[in-house]
Amino acid sequence: MDQADTVLRGGHREPDGALPQPGPKKAEGRPRVPDQQALCGILFVLHTGIQWEYLPQELGFGSGMTCWRRLAAWNEAGVWDRLHQLLLNELRSKNQLDRDRAVIDSSHVRAAPTGPKSGPSPAARARPGSKHHLIVDGQSIPLAVSLTGGNRNDVTQLEPLLDTMPAIAGQVGRPRRRPDALLADRGYDHDKYRRLLWQRGIRPVIAKRGEPHGTGLGVFRYVVERTIAWLHGFRRLRIRRERRDDIHEAFLGLAVCLLTHRHVQRLCQDP
Repeated sequence: MDQADTVLRGGHREPDGALPQPGPKKAEGRPRVPDQQALCGILFVLHTGIQWEYLPQELGFGSGMTCWRRLAAWNEAGVWDRLHQLLLNELRSKNQLDRDRAVIDSSHVRAAPTGPKSGPSPAARARPGSKHHLIVDGQSIPLAVSLTGGNRNDVTQLEPLLDTMPAIAGQVGRPRRRPDALLADRGYDHDKYRRLLWQRGIRPVIAKRGEPHGTGLGVFRYVVERTIAWLHGFRRLRIRRERRDDIHEAFLGLAVCLLTHRHVQRLCQDP
């Protein structure tokens, strides 16, 4: 947990921590912007939605391009994935993960510039958009997230999300990867995917088409809708402004870490 707190505060890298060390300086020039300042600049952009070039220099974060490069490098190094793993391990060590059931859903966001993993969205009159796909546990703790074009069917991300769910350690025995049951709305109502879930040892609880709304899983599925609302509380995620999909995925991964860290602070702190 110390490593996770260090990264989220923007501290220096621990010997086995998440942030990669910079390479040797090749030429004279301006000193490297410290990781702490660059991370603060990235968080400022994530929270406010401001464009990189308008990042206020007087706040001491470094230039927008410096923060952009640092975000891209950390994402390529898998920093957010490892940090998310540390946070989930901490939650499981305190027995604060609800792995009896997980819930899956997606949300649409407009894509201002078109790029990879964007497409004409049926939800926005074929305007360019992207989708955030998410699996959470029974307490709204995010377990896996992915990005696709706005024209992709929700069910296409069922297997990829299950495959990217981390094996969570923190207790005696083998790390646990799969939940006992997966809840989903009628967009996932396909017998093929029910069989796939049973083959993985997961009980499918999926709403069926043709049934009126409000008669089934809404009382249980609200947890994923709440997490989606929290994600879109970060203004940079409300509209996709990155042409490069990896940069938007980096923001998604960082936001997931921040949300998970909030749960760690709420559930794992000693009274």
